[in-house]
Amino acid sequence: MYKLTVDEINRVIEMAWEDRTPFEAIEAQFGLPESRVIALMRRELKRSSFNLWRKRVNTGVSQKHAQKRNPEIDRFKCTRQRIISGNKISKR
Repeated sequence: MYKLTVDEINRVIEMAWEDRTPFEAIEAQFGLPESRVIALMRRELKRSSFNLWRKRVNTGVSQKHAQKRNPEIDRFKCTRQRIISGNKISKR
């Protein structure tokens, strides 16, 4: 099985924290199904942070599951997001 680098783990955590990034996007990019993302978050986060994240994902605020998303949203990436290159934001 493929082992994630520290940078990839950090990126998965960022994507998992983002409410609008569905688990399907994480799986498409890193090959991690929802259950493995949850296990990674449980392992990498403090217990209180993990509990807050799980609570938010399960409340409906989050759109972590494609079924909960508006059907008009057919992309994983925000239209305003620049190509990810070290997650640098334009200074303009």
